[in-house]
Amino acid sequence: MLKKRSLALLGAALFLAWNGLLLLFLWGRPGPAPGAAPAPPGARVLPAQLLQLAHDAEAELRLQRELLLQIQRLQRQRTPPKTPKIPKTTPKPPQKEEEEDDEVVIPVLVLACDRSSVRRCLDKLLRYRPSARRFPVIVSQDCGHAETAAVIASYGAAVAHIRPPELGEVAAPPEHRKFQGYYRIARHYRWALGQVFGALRHRAAIVVEDDLEVAPDFFEYFQAVLPLLREDRSLWCASAWNDNGREGLVDAGRAELLYRTDFFPGLGWLLLAELWEELEPKWPPAFWDDWMRRPEQRRGRACVRPEVSRTMTFGRKGVSHGQFYDQYLRFIKLNERFVPFTRLDLSYLKKDNYEQIFLSQVYAAPEVRLEELQRDAGGGDSGPVRLQYRGRDSFKALAKALGLMDDLKSGVPRGGYRGVVSVVCRGRRVFLAPPADWDGYDPSWS
Repeated sequence: MLKKRSLALLGAALFLAWNGLLLLFLWGRPGPAPGAAPAPPGARVLPAQLLQLAHDAEAELRLQRELLLQIQRLQRQRTPPKTPKIPKTTPKPPQKEEEEDDEVVIPVLVLACDRSSVRRCLDKLLRYRPSARRFPVIVSQDCGHAETAAVIASYGAAVAHIRPPELGEVAAPPEHRKFQGYYRIARHYRWALGQVFGALRHRAAIVVEDDLEVAPDFFEYFQAVLPLLREDRSLWCASAWNDNGREGLVDAGRAELLYRTDFFPGLGWLLLAELWEELEPKWPPAFWDDWMRRPEQRRGRACVRPEVSRTMTFGRKGVSHGQFYDQYLRFIKLNERFVPFTRLDLSYLKKDNYEQIFLSQVYAAPEVRLEELQRDAGGGDSGPVRLQYRGRDSFKALAKALGLMDDLKSGVPRGGYRGVVSVVCRGRRVFLAPPADWDGYDPSWS
């Protein structure tokens, strides 16, 4: 089409040039010299006829040119805009997967009640999220607290505000009347998760409570571990929380380090729709987090957790009346350095890879006694060491000496994997570990 149009324009230009030269030739001819004999009548008529012919040709040419311009304008109106040329080289499959992962929508479900300080939680979520479309924030508010509702409403379209239909007390056994708050929380979780996975049909979600503040790479972390949960069925969740993540017990310089843990941490966690489909029919009436930690729910599966927490809690007041808050929770170190997790190779967290690497590190480390560790702290040797426990009481004594949370749930220590808890003690990596022939958790240790 372009070639034909160019030829037409070239022909028109040549035609104009030829007629222009002809006119110049005719107009430039000298008139009869003074005193010369007048030209015969036929000779005077011929130039006049030629001049009229040239004028007619020029008028026709203008008409043709105008028609050509009209045709070109019509073609431009009818022809759709050109699309960029697709490169001949086909993208590699891994690149396609990355592009698809970039488009995955992971809603953040914020569970709220009567804390107007939910603003602190929402401000950080909205500040750090890389995309409103990929990470929509849904605030589910129980309790009907007007001041908290006003705070949530002040964010306008930046967050979705939903409310469960039932706000009254939940039927509970007489001996559990003082635990009414735990019953209402479990009911709220069930309804809110049902909305996200049932009504809204999302395939994954991050659950956050209204008293949590998030780190700058909170979204980056969850975006990176989501493919692991889909590929490795021995993982059932990923958490932003390290139960033993107090300042001094973690290596802040290794913020990229992640672990598998048999303990369900909660406090900012990611789950898939498939897990909710499994849990929803048997969801408990109360104490949902401890229920998650039971063997019949965990079923030998693990969660991913960070070395340095990506959430911290500022909620001293709550249904637990500040249990553990003053002693442990308020000292949790929140990560400050952005880690580009989506660019890192996290395949070491898959079960077979992890057990080969992590357990070999643990049992290759020299075994020391607590007194030796305390005496040698700050000495020349800074390599990892192993403190071995051989029973419940032994574990609790060593955990308390190291400053760890020493409670166990269904026999599982906080942050532990195959019984091993990894911490830092006075700048040195310490593995609090059972014997190498460990054969499983003992629920009676709880």
